[in-house]
Amino acid sequence: MSWPKRVASGVLVLTLVGCSDNSPTAGVPSETPQTHAPVAPVRTVRPTLAPAQAKPGASSNTNLMPVLDHGPRDKKQIALTFDADLTALMRRRLQSGKVKSYYNKALIDELRTLHVPATLFLTGMWMEQYPQVTKELAADPLFELGTHTYDHRGFTKNCYTLGTVPKDQMLADVRRAIVELDKLDPQATRWFRFPGGCYDATALHELAPAGVTAVGLDVPGADGFAKAAQPIVKQVLDHVQNGSIVVLHMHGGDNAPYTAQAVGPIVKELRARGYQLVTMTQLVSRR
Repeated sequence: MSWPKRVASGVLVLTLVGCSDNSPTAGVPSETPQTHAPVAPVRTVRPTLAPAQAKPGASSNTNLMPVLDHGPRDKKQIALTFDADLTALMRRRLQSGKVKSYYNKALIDELRTLHVPATLFLTGMWMEQYPQVTKELAADPLFELGTHTYDHRGFTKNCYTLGTVPKDQMLADVRRAIVELDKLDPQATRWFRFPGGCYDATALHELAPAGVTAVGLDVPGADGFAKAAQPIVKQVLDHVQNGSIVVLHMHGGDNAPYTAQAVGPIVKELRARGYQLVTMTQLVSRR
């Protein structure tokens, strides 16, 4: 899906800098993919993270979930992140045979061939569909895993056509995905991503007890429902800067069919420009 930031008005966006963490339910894209960088956050607030021995991304904020939109701007590092969406509709498409797989193995193979560290955000439903793959990804030192809710519903109204998680179910939904990840990954992080980038003050308050840090973005990859690889490459390369968080997708299928083809050119050009590609945990490390 397209991934512009969908933050309701009046929300205080928390941006962590330098701290030591789909598809639409219809089968077609609901919006034109974003081709410009999102607007900068309203203000910068340093959230309180859990002690250093806690899992990466763990938050001790009790009233408001922290949100991280980019890393330090004084370090020539970029985090490539990949979402693994799976909705109820996508699962039905798998079961009917309309889609062969929502695991883009070619993408993961390309990342491994190029030795690219990455942070992967997995829905609970995706992990249930691909438990062995999740274990294999967790065991690969190139990758770190975070959560992407249970079934990729939105956390605000009108989040594309994703549907909406009721307020009283928000915390349980996120915790369900965390429990699933912890079963499959002994090194599971506490990095978290909202479906569609949709959240508001209510969601940030309701999810604070989950103890996770939301990872946003400053560079949407626009690979959802893309028709070719080159526009994805151009979108990313035109907007990256020091500390950027790039959002792409790793479920492939009919939702993100060209991500694997785009990754190689993106990685090679970023490295030619002198950028170091890192995980989210490495991006916010003080070292």
